[in-house]
Amino acid sequence: MGKRIITAKGVISAMFNNDSFSQWLGIEVLETSEGYCKLKMQIRKEMLNGFLIAHGGICYALADSALAFASNSHGRKSVSVETSISHLVALKEGDNIFAEAIEKHKSNKIGVYEVVIRKNDETIVALFKGTVYRTSQEWMEE
Repeated sequence: MGKRIITAKGVISAMFNNDSFSQWLGIEVLETSEGYCKLKMQIRKEMLNGFLIAHGGICYALADSALAFASNSHGRKSVSVETSISHLVALKEGDNIFAEAIEKHKSNKIGVYEVVIRKNDETIVALFKGTVYRTSQEWMEE
């Protein structure tokens, strides 16, 4: 059996290496620490909807990945149980966006996170809130 992964960076690296969807999105992990994660991605043509703006699911997916990485960064496997998003500004092809997940509350079983998504110019484009269930399983090296 493997050894427990004890660093936030180690957990997020292990998660990202198996996360084909986040990789397909083109997500880059910029910063990590316990209860925190900052991600970056660029809006591509195949992410646009019929209005030629980013499909709402794209911002949602970026925020959901940030939530997953931040909430698992303590070394315990955590899964979302409730999420919501408010879209504030439309995004276009070529826009670079950044998601910053910040832990607001953590107990033995529940964590609450806020994810703010911004463009390069610091304009807030979406606000996301996520609640996770913290399992008793720990992240282990394979």
